[in-house]
Amino acid sequence: MNTAVWRERATVYGQLMRVDRPIGTLLLLWPTLWGLWLASHGRPDWLVLGVFVAGTFLMRSAGCVINDYADRHFDAHVARTAQRPFARGAVTEKEALLLAAALALLSLLLVLPMNGLTLLMSVPAVFLAATYPFTKRFFPLPQAYLGLAFSFGIPMAWAAQTGEVAPTAWWLLAANLFWTVAYDTAYAMADKPDDLKIGIKTSAITFGDHDVSAIMLCHAVFMALMLGLGVQQQLHWPYFASLLLSAGLIAKQYTEIRTRDRALCFKAFIDNNRVGMAIFGGILLDYLLFPLSR
Repeated sequence: MNTAVWRERATVYGQLMRVDRPIGTLLLLWPTLWGLWLASHGRPDWLVLGVFVAGTFLMRSAGCVINDYADRHFDAHVARTAQRPFARGAVTEKEALLLAAALALLSLLLVLPMNGLTLLMSVPAVFLAATYPFTKRFFPLPQAYLGLAFSFGIPMAWAAQTGEVAPTAWWLLAANLFWTVAYDTAYAMADKPDDLKIGIKTSAITFGDHDVSAIMLCHAVFMALMLGLGVQQQLHWPYFASLLLSAGLIAKQYTEIRTRDRALCFKAFIDNNRVGMAIFGGILLDYLLFPLSR
């Protein structure tokens, strides 16, 4: 193939991987970094950090490819996804499956230098990422399943850093699961009219007229669990200040999603990146300012 063809294929594969839309990678990365910093008391192993940052990008990319493969017969009927590669006939099923396999293989190669527990935990992590897209066919709350998939980097990072998974890691996983359900339900609200037409199941549809209340309840549980985690870990004012800032950001999202305007719901979803970043900033600053109190 000539250079122009290679560039065209690279562009299509990048679109399948959502390289141009990093929000999913960031929402997956922030909780992983929370867990890694807490597990290491602010001093993560740099190899572990590099592996999990790169692995987050690769696994999210693989998940996006599988998602588009699973939704290949639906995306053309949804306004927001009508220009994705499958929807416009720019990629074949074989290409997508080979790309997903290559990305998963690269992720596996990254994890190989880690300890045995981390390698063992990579199996359910890959299973969750690969099967999530298909849950939208039958499971009324696929966002909860996504929450598990998006949270599994937390215990994996904990295992890679310490050789074990402390109860705090599962506590943080539970908090992140509620957060994921909250922001991904807002995301699903943007597609709700289209999803109802094509028969896909989402939490936005399952919650019905109570979708906004359900989102805010999940956010409230998330914040309560994060507050309790800070007390349990004996964190200091930078962390709690970050939670206060996050609560303000979430309150702002409420003013957007209560309108049920599709564009504002999608904006609220995107704005959760600031929540994740704020909390990581609080954890980072906490360990920088109070390193001797551990």
